Amino acid sequence: MTSDSFEPQPLTPPDQEAPQRLHRLRTLGLGKPERKFDDFARRLAQTTTMPWAMVNFLDEHGQFFVGLYTTRITQPGISTPVTSLEPGRRMSREQGFCPHVVARRKALVLDDVCSYPRFAGNPVVDQLGIRTYLGAPLIDHTGTTLGTICVVGTEPRAWGQEGLTTIKNLAAELSQLINQREHPPR
Repeated sequence: MTSDSFEPQPLTPPDQEAPQRLHRLRTLGLGKPERKFDDFARRLAQTTTMPWAMVNFLDEHGQFFVGLYTTRITQPGISTPVTSLEPGRRMSREQGFCPHVVARRKALVLDDVCSYPRFAGNPVVDQLGIRTYLGAPLIDHTGTTLGTICVVGTEPRAWGQEGLTTIKNLAAELSQLINQREHPPR
């Protein structure tokens, strides 16, 4: 191997948990948008004062936003083309930052995505103008990472410990609600 050989890094990390996640998503009936997830995304956006918020699961087709909130004109549930500067309900695994959260099983704070070479080249930076990201994993009672909750915006933002604590607490709250789908409270 010579010093000038280059091995490109994949845009997203390997997804070792995919088969288990797909089984859990199907068991829990988490395959389509739901009003309660849209409401949670709205609450998440309002809590963090961000223009976009998502409840995101990863399946065999990529990322799927079962909960979506945008402050723009687009109504939740309507998939829009990337050129409209609005996220739709589906996104490839190579777009966005949530697949990294799922693989890491930890929250990810990107005050300014352009400050991180690994993330600055992500397609959503150019296509949607995303400059800040805050996301945390949704881990069910079996220990499976089902997806994420996240917020994004078009201006850099210093999240600090408060932002990290907020996103982690909201992810834990939603994970608990998701667990109740399998074992409803009596």
